[in-house]
Amino acid sequence: MTTPRTPRTEHLVLPGVLTAGQAAATVAGILAVQREDGAIPWFRGHHLDPWDHVEAAMALDAAGEHQAAERAYLWLARHQLADGSWYAAYADGDPGDITDRGRETNFVAYIAVGVWHHYLSTGDDTFLDRMWPVVHSAVEFVLRLQQPGGQIGWRRDDDGTPTADALLTGSSSVHHALRCALAVAEQREEPQPDWELAAGALRHAIRRHPERFLDKDRYSMDWYYPVLGGALTGVEAKARVEEGWDRFVVPGLGVRCVVPNPWVTGGESAELALALWAMGESDRALEVLQSIQHLRDPESGLYWTGYVFDDEAIWPRELTTWTAGSLLLAVAALGGHEATCAVFGGDRLPAGLDPDCCTLT
Repeated sequence: MTTPRTPRTEHLVLPGVLTAGQAAATVAGILAVQREDGAIPWFRGHHLDPWDHVEAAMALDAAGEHQAAERAYLWLARHQLADGSWYAAYADGDPGDITDRGRETNFVAYIAVGVWHHYLSTGDDTFLDRMWPVVHSAVEFVLRLQQPGGQIGWRRDDDGTPTADALLTGSSSVHHALRCALAVAEQREEPQPDWELAAGALRHAIRRHPERFLDKDRYSMDWYYPVLGGALTGVEAKARVEEGWDRFVVPGLGVRCVVPNPWVTGGESAELALALWAMGESDRALEVLQSIQHLRDPESGLYWTGYVFDDEAIWPRELTTWTAGSLLLAVAALGGHEATCAVFGGDRLPAGLDPDCCTLT
């Protein structure tokens, strides 16, 4: 009789957030949702989107579930469209049942973050060779929607019409993905100078030209994503976080998704914690993670998407793999998981990348 393997969760133990048993249960909760073909929908019966699929796969790698994570990336490789993209939504991860035929640039770009994270987690050169054409095609698709001001148009419609409007959150995520794609290219000794210039122009737009993005200032993701995506660092990052703290953070409960709504969400809270960790503010990151443990479902090990605190009600009634994934990644960073720290802390990623500073370090 074969004894079931216990996930490697030592670095996922965090006081007031996860015990070893709870961490293992959360990892098992994500694995229970993953399909045999590698797809990771939000939950069974809901849709898969490529960004959240990658987020959950990264969490599996952080827990040592490398084969399951690889299956998730190979699902993307098998179902990549000819132009390098993926559709925005697949019902329950079924590639034949597409529920949103738009193609969103930040969804498409995020494969680079996941592939680099998996490589750093495993050192698997064969995997990197297999996924390099996938990453290359995805980045090329995304950069075809870059605007003259550096920002990234957020979507191409099913009929091929590109959208010039840019979202700050999406472009910040793309900025992170471009840096990871450049790290993959450097590892393979295949320089991509055009990508460096594109990433520099994008970073400049994020840092200096808020008018180039749609006004979504009410959303917490627009507040912290320039920090999480690495476009703002140091003093700039700290100033941005301090400016929005009282607007978005509800002490003891988590982070609002959008102001003034009385709704805190687990995913946004965990991502803010990850951004705080990247800034060197681990104590505040820990406090944020501790504040959302009321969202944990002890039976499944997963987390409810959000909580309406005026009504004291869980809403929506859904336990999502990406919420659990974002929490596990934040905990992994605080716990010193090397690959997660490198991907979100900037180690081995291109530095600077402003138009006048495009040198890899």
